[in-house]
Amino acid sequence: MKPIRLLTGFVTVGGWTLLSRVLGFIRDAMIVALLGTGTEYSAYIVAFTLPNMFRRFFAEGAFNMAFVPLFAKRLETGDAPAAFAQEAFSALTWVLIVLNVVAHLAMPLLVFAMASGFVGNEEFGLAVDYGRICFPYILFISLTALSSGVLNATGHFGPAAAAPVVLNVIFILFLTVAALTHSNVALALVWSVPVAGLAQLMLVWRAAARHGFPMFPSRPRLTPEVRKLALIAAPAALATGVVQINLLVGRQVASYFDRAIDWMYTADRLYQLPLGVVGIAVGIVLLPELSRRLAAGDMAGGRHALSRAGEVSLALTVPAAVALVVIAEPLVSVLFQRGRFTAEDVAGTALATAIYGLGLPAFVLDKVFQPLFYARSDTWSPFRYAIRGMLINAVCAIGLAPLIGWPAAAIGTTVAGWAMIWFLWRGSRGFGEVVRFDDRFRHRLPRLIVSSLLMGIALWFGAWALDGALHTDGLRYLALAGLVAGGGAVYFAFAHLLGAMPLGELKGAFRRKPKPGR
Repeated sequence: MKPIRLLTGFVTVGGWTLLSRVLGFIRDAMIVALLGTGTEYSAYIVAFTLPNMFRRFFAEGAFNMAFVPLFAKRLETGDAPAAFAQEAFSALTWVLIVLNVVAHLAMPLLVFAMASGFVGNEEFGLAVDYGRICFPYILFISLTALSSGVLNATGHFGPAAAAPVVLNVIFILFLTVAALTHSNVALALVWSVPVAGLAQLMLVWRAAARHGFPMFPSRPRLTPEVRKLALIAAPAALATGVVQINLLVGRQVASYFDRAIDWMYTADRLYQLPLGVVGIAVGIVLLPELSRRLAAGDMAGGRHALSRAGEVSLALTVPAAVALVVIAEPLVSVLFQRGRFTAEDVAGTALATAIYGLGLPAFVLDKVFQPLFYARSDTWSPFRYAIRGMLINAVCAIGLAPLIGWPAAAIGTTVAGWAMIWFLWRGSRGFGEVVRFDDRFRHRLPRLIVSSLLMGIALWFGAWALDGALHTDGLRYLALAGLVAGGGAVYFAFAHLLGAMPLGELKGAFRRKPKPGR
């Protein structure tokens, strides 16, 4: 098998993810404009969060983090990878069918666990009804993720990366039809969830079949391979469960403050753009790459892959974090303030966006460090670190809430994110040279930070100068585009001049394969 170039795979995944996030912005802008913040929007958020919470266990979370390294090693050794993929597909299908039945019956309890502050209000009943419609999404998206893992491990990143685009197109289509026909927008929105999940599954399943890995549901068998997969996935699932408890803590705290869940969710959608384009893309490409390198005993290649992943991640997310902090209010105002989304909603969402922005580099580095453990099938260490992060998050969110209100939940998320990076870094030091960032990374990191801070200063003055245009209908879109483009130009100019990211080298990376250690 030919080696997969990390940067090329990252650009493929990142490019499709960028398109998906842009469509996601359109989707979210339509949702808040048509529904506004309030009862239906809050109920939808909880209902859609439920399958996405379990998705972290069975999709790109615990199950896939265990499956991809094992599958990649079988590809490297030629040890019946197709049969292993089929066994995993069958086992996952039946587990998810049972989960759907249980969740349908226990939906009131699940909603209570997500937002006990809804009890006694209209939101609770709506969230239960919406949750039962949305929950089958977990079946489709988890099988999509497994099929995507097969494709990514074999170097075919495009179909899996394109799947979220399909989801957003279906969401936008359902919302548009509902608005034009004066139908119930909220119901159209929740029904689009399982339909979009099925469409994504069809896309990647067909692609996997075309590349020699057709997978069908069949009677599950507890083979030694499936047992090994389950044993590795179990601690990863526990770690994922801890992360979900962090989310639950945040939702619970926010559910006691009017519209706080709505603001935090909308802010989450905003910072998910750089996180998805950079962090998730790097993680998707890095895990199978590291797994193959380690299986082949190529420590130098593994170190090179890790260093370039960290370098690319921080080169794009540090300036994004600075931008989310400095121009949070213009971003939220221009992107979302219309229809029933008010100035008060802008202020609350902008505050949450800035707090999440401070944690963005940590959220992305998490995607760089965790594959070091999963590539070795070490899923227990991330579980232990996640437990510590959960305690830190709970102390911040619950302890600060009586003092500062709902922002405590966002602060807890950010502080726990940075703590997790510290734990992962310390825990990986015993892995040898592969976990040491090379000289090029250490040389460029401070220059990336300086370039980002200079961009932040430029953005602040730019937002001040364009304040009127940013809040004027007809001009605000052009003004925001100019502000973002200008900030990007300032950042890349300084990054080039300071030697943080020479543009000529970036172009050359697409013309030739990089050599390990350079």
